[in-house]
Amino acid sequence: MRAQNQLLHSRARVRPRYALFPLEGYPFSRLPQWPGVEARVLASPALGAAFVEALIDPRKGQGGEAKADGRVETFLFVVSGGIDLAVDGKRHTLGAGGYALVPPTSDYTATATADSRLIVLKKAYEPLAGVTPPGLFIGDAAKVPATVYMGDEGARLQTLFPDELPYDLAMNIFTFETGHSLPYVETHVMEHGLWFLQGKGLYYLDDTWMEVEQDDFIWMGPYVPQSFYATGPVASKYLYSKNVNREIPV
Repeated sequence: MRAQNQLLHSRARVRPRYALFPLEGYPFSRLPQWPGVEARVLASPALGAAFVEALIDPRKGQGGEAKADGRVETFLFVVSGGIDLAVDGKRHTLGAGGYALVPPTSDYTATATADSRLIVLKKAYEPLAGVTPPGLFIGDAAKVPATVYMGDEGARLQTLFPDELPYDLAMNIFTFETGHSLPYVETHVMEHGLWFLQGKGLYYLDDTWMEVEQDDFIWMGPYVPQSFYATGPVASKYLYSKNVNREIPV
């Protein structure tokens, strides 16, 4: 929020194949599945994304719920605070770094056990002939091994779900020590929704380097050139989605 005597400006960028949004400038929304909870819609099909991603900030005791529709899977990640998650009547306690992938065939309710911040991503599950869809997956990022990425000890990747055919969605956490980077500019068919958890750096999108920092969101469409390197006094860390393990429609 800027004072009336200050100039207005923004790092926000919206382009046909990518978008960068700082948290400042995102108005709150009200979502029926999260009654009374402050929510920000980070990405949606209106932007060009094939998914919906939201930042949800429930106060202690607030929460949300969704009924199974057989079509939409939901990923929930606890950025801070904690939630009680009930899926098909079975309860799970998730603290900061806890996460869940709820299949389209399950109902769920989530209730904040403290003032909390959640990332919630929804997408249509893509069935695969002859492959049984995954059931509920519960995890804790603190318990997921961080593997060295392409020989660089300063770049580590955590894969939050098994890299197996039942899963059409990958959710990963990348951590870069200051001065470390992706080793090249990537270009691929998958799209990303990226929430910057910690630190700051420079992100390359399409043909431009842009400053990014904690609480920024980036949408990257298919085939947009992309890369990153970390700057600042602490390691940079981001959570990102990727569509995987399916043939490309023609």
